[in-house]
This record gives sequence, C-alpha cells and structure tokens, in this order.
Amino acid sequence: MKTIPNMLLIDGQWVPGNGDNFNSTDPSNSQQIWEGMTATADDVDRAFLAARKAFPSWSNTPFEKRVEIVQNLKQLAIDYKADLAELIARETGKVLWDASGEAGAVAGKVDISLKAYDDRTGTSSLETAFGRADLAHRPHGVFAVLGPYNFPAHLPNGQIIPALIAGNTIVYKPSEQCPAVGAFMASLYQKAGVPDGVINMVQGARDTGAAILDHDELDGVLFTGSPGTGKFIHKKFGGRPEIVLALEMGGNNPLLMWDVADAKAAASIIFQSNFITTGQRCTCARRILLPVGEAGDDVIANLVDMRDNMTIGAWNDEDPTFMGPLISADVASDVKRMADELATKHGGKVLRPMESLERSEAFVTPAILDVTGKEMPDEEIFGPVMQIIRVESFDQGIQIANDTKYGLSAGLISDDTELWNLFRRNIRAGVVNFNRPTTGAAGSLPFGGPGASGNHNPGAYYSADFCAWPMASQIAETVELQSSQGVKI
Repeated sequence: MKTIPNMLLIDGQWVPGNGDNFNSTDPSNSQQIWEGMTATADDVDRAFLAARKAFPSWSNTPFEKRVEIVQNLKQLAIDYKADLAELIARETGKVLWDASGEAGAVAGKVDISLKAYDDRTGTSSLETAFGRADLAHRPHGVFAVLGPYNFPAHLPNGQIIPALIAGNTIVYKPSEQCPAVGAFMASLYQKAGVPDGVINMVQGARDTGAAILDHDELDGVLFTGSPGTGKFIHKKFGGRPEIVLALEMGGNNPLLMWDVADAKAAASIIFQSNFITTGQRCTCARRILLPVGEAGDDVIANLVDMRDNMTIGAWNDEDPTFMGPLISADVASDVKRMADELATKHGGKVLRPMESLERSEAFVTPAILDVTGKEMPDEEIFGPVMQIIRVESFDQGIQIANDTKYGLSAGLISDDTELWNLFRRNIRAGVVNFNRPTTGAAGSLPFGGPGASGNHNPGAYYSADFCAWPMASQIAETVELQSSQGVKI
C-alpha cells in the first residue's frame, strides 16, 4: 500500500501539526491505522494564506492545463484503486465490495465534473446588433471542504474536483474519523501535479473546523455531514451573502411499497435501502411505508428473515459479508440508544432489536420496529434502524412520506407505473427512485434535496453551479457615440 503521510499538507510541504495527538483505528478490531497531530489555528492560518497566495496563478492557469492535472488524478485513482479501497475499508469498517465502489467513484468523478463544467458553466458567445454578448464563469477564491466519514474519499473529492476545474483553491479538512483516507487523497492530488498551495490539507476535529470557519480568507464552505453541524454553519454565516455555502445534511427518507406481486423482491430493495453501508448513507431509507394487510405482512416476514440470515463481519473476512461495523464504538452506542428509545420512549413495537456483538463494540445487529400510529422523532438515525409504518391507502402513504422537515431521498416500489407518475409529482425529495434502492444516485444528475436536507445547492453534477460565478459581458466591435434621450451630443 502507498505510504500514508501523517502530517499536514500546507503550501506543497508536508509538515507536522502543532496541536494535540490523535489517531484513527479500524472499527472492526480497534487496531490503530494512523497517528498524527491536529492543526492549530496558526496551522489553519498558514493553510489559508497559502491558498490565497496560490489563487491568482491557479485561476489564470489555462483551462487545458487544469484539465490535464485532474486527468492525471483520474489515472492515479485507477492505479491506486485497490490500495484506496482497502484503506477506506480499514478506516471506516466498510465491507470491501462497498469500499471498492467508493474508490472507483473517485476516478469517475473527473469526467463527470468536466462535462458538468462545460454544460452548466464554461464560456459561450452570442452575436448581437452591436457586436456580441459573452458569458464566462470565474472562480470564487478559497473554498473550505469539510469531509464526512461515511464516504471519506468520494464525497470530498466530488467537491474538490469541480472547485479545481473552476480555478478555486482549497483548504481541506477530512473527517477526524478518517484522517488516513484524507492524507492518502491529498498525496494523490499532489502527485497529480496540483501546484503548491492550491490544495492544503489540515487534520483535526471541532477546534480545527472552528478555525477554518472563522478565517478571514474564506470565500465558501462545501460541507457534507450531520444536520446539526450543517445548521450551525448556515447560522454562522447568516447575513454574509458573500460566503458561498453548499450544505448536504442527510434526511429522514421514506420508501413506499404499493401494489407489488413479488414480496421477496420488494423486501430485497427495502433491505438494501435501509442497511447498506450499515445504514451510514445519507440516502438510506429510514421509514418504510407498507400497506395494511397480507401484502405488507409478507414483506415484513421476508425482511425479518433477511435480517436473521444476513452476514455481519469485517472487511477482510473470507466469507461474503453484507454489513460491517459502525464507524466507532461511540457511534454504535449512540445509535443503539436511539433505536432502543423508539420502543421504550415512543412506543414502537420491536420486531428485531438492535444488539451489540462481541466481536468489537462497533458491531451491532440491525433493528426493525413497527411504529405505526406512533409519534416518532423526525430525525436522521445514522445507522441500521428500520421504522415500518402501515398505511391504509396510497395517498396516506404519500402524506406520511412528506411528513418530514427533510427532503433528500424517497422511493416507490410498485408494479404500477401510473402510481410512479403520481408519486413523483407529489413527493417532496430531491433524489426519487422507482423500483430500486433509495441509495442509488447518479453522478450525472444533481444530488441534494429541499427542506432541512440542504440549502438548495445540490452536489454531484450541479457542483459546477456553486464553484464559479457568472460574468456577463456586452462587447462592441468599435468605439461609437452613444445616443441618450434628452442629451445633446
């Protein structure tokens, strides 16, 4: 495996942080993976000053050269895919097939982002009576990219690549849960030929993040993470329209099943929607809406059977494994507490409990609860917790599906395409899927949703929109007198 730096990357140099010692461990066995020092406010300051110094040169670098560099990154991501996948698996606990999918998405993001820049930004020109009207796009300046732990390579990279293509410079802080993946990615950017200071990486947790958000050289924040942190960032920059914010904050996502002949097939889609990546995808279905009666009963029976026969294990187990541990023992304890409270505090009927496993404190079994008719908290439980709600009609299903302050993803499982058309017209969500898991998202489409799921700056293909601002120009071929009414010339 490629050597992983345990330092900060500032102005093209790997330097030690001046803060506290911290480390990351494999949640499946508690073995240490990475150890280093956090970035202090002074370290963050040096990173921002380096990014600001590099901005004029990078923003004026010919577009073709910037394309060449990100294409270099694409090839490096292909060359190091196996190494990156193993590192993601070790640091997050993801099973290897899941981590390999994320590692492959790093390379795939390059061509998608280049096409998005050309389609949605770039340059264009139109002939007019006086000459021509030009449209160009210019970079904002220095972006902070704050990465999450559930997709520690793919999601930050999905913001960094469009920002680089547009000509911005970056101060990047990986999740404190995944410093090794962040350092690995920073080393690939450097190896690809990104000039000194264009990408700066600092490590740390809350204090480092606060220093980033407080810095005077900040022009924008690209954030993926919890609703609580996203709301804090949004409030912090209230009244400061000059700061670009792109916030992706998850959801309490519904999945409705109606008029389906194959209960096992429907249960398979529901099961993957809920429990893939141990429920640690922001598009995971959290609320399952099933019809009252035999059709819903059959689906539940299949779900319980799949849950009882699923394989839970570590990324390097020999047997095929569907689900790994949660990101840490602390997170597992918190998710289990919330799952238990759905029953003890809110009255849900436990069909299958969440139980801790002996293998390590980060391993849990998925919980399945029937919460029909109960008032449940409208919050994202970021783990393998399925809440089943029985509904009397399709219309009631849509009504309950929309009864959330979030709006990231939603799905319908049905044999009736007319119901799909009705569902799509009435559902309030940004990623809406039919007869496939709610976690299926295409990089060639926008990713985000209304409500508390974000701030209407969707990522993926639409990242190009917030990485550059439009400049409209009207250009005359020659200098001519301009006639003004009421003015003698």
